[in-house]
Amino acid sequence: MITLLKSWFHRYLSSPEAGVLLFLLIGFVFIVSTMADMLAPLFASLIIAFLLEALILQLNKICRWRWLSVLIGYCLFIGGVAILIIFLIPVLWAQAVNLISGLPDMVGRGQLLLSHLQASYPQIFTEAQISSTVNQFRGSIAHYGQMILSISLASIPTLITLVIYLVLVPLLIYFFLMDKDKLLGWVRHYLPHHHGALKKVWSEVHVQLGNYVKGKVLEIMIVTFVSYFMFAIIQLQYAFLLAVAVGVSVLIPYIGALVVTIPVLIIGFVEWGWSSHFIWLIAIYTVIITLDANILVPLLFSEAVSLHPVAIIVSVLFFGGIWGFWGIFFAIPLASLVKAIIASWPVMPLEQ
Repeated sequence: MITLLKSWFHRYLSSPEAGVLLFLLIGFVFIVSTMADMLAPLFASLIIAFLLEALILQLNKICRWRWLSVLIGYCLFIGGVAILIIFLIPVLWAQAVNLISGLPDMVGRGQLLLSHLQASYPQIFTEAQISSTVNQFRGSIAHYGQMILSISLASIPTLITLVIYLVLVPLLIYFFLMDKDKLLGWVRHYLPHHHGALKKVWSEVHVQLGNYVKGKVLEIMIVTFVSYFMFAIIQLQYAFLLAVAVGVSVLIPYIGALVVTIPVLIIGFVEWGWSSHFIWLIAIYTVIITLDANILVPLLFSEAVSLHPVAIIVSVLFFGGIWGFWGIFFAIPLASLVKAIIASWPVMPLEQ
């Protein structure tokens, strides 16, 4: 047994590169686990700068000065954020407020519709079941209402933090883009001279992560636009709010679509009851989810992420359990990182 362990240690951990890789991996996990909140602006800036780098490289083909390409790309980014804050977020906020204020009326209409169902199908729905469901829903509304109130009363420090982030993140993005070569040179200076395994891991993760993030942003935009267009055609209430929820749900594979289905169907049922409009909503939503899963995702991610669905679900559960929402958000990139590390891990030849 000891001989087997010594052989395994020699094969997988005796290489200097393996030691460096293991040290960096442990350091990364430690930093993310202990200082994630503190370094949130840094992580957000790195991700956004990583996304903007693709745009800047395209601009650099037209304009040979990188500093000018960075300025143009940065101004486009700031302009897009300004449009989002000025035009889209107020609409989203207004619909969210209207939804919350209209919840009591929705409960009343839902109770009436459920009563009609109970009268039409007494063998399936009993009066006790209807009353229990409505009371549970009202209790949930009261609970979440108190939670929202407590959050709003304690939101002043959060607002101050948000303002600080709104200043820090754009500055960090600018410096990451403008001084990219200097910063990468500084990092390389502290790496070992022979770091072929690190290069291999980075090149694989860089390609997969870049394709994944760009594809995911494009997928969110397409799904949100198509959902809003179709919801607006059938005149569904809170169409924009629900469309954004459907678009954002694609960040969490498989689970996100199931979670967002509940509010979409509840709002549609309360608005129209069991009618042709509600059937159309179910059909439209099913088509959107099906086309996204079977056409859009393979088209956008055919070369980006080669992970089995079981590996994706396990990564969502594992990283979500460790790091909460952000673990779910970055589950697939983290799973790709683990896969790249395993594939590129330096292995020493077996002792003769």
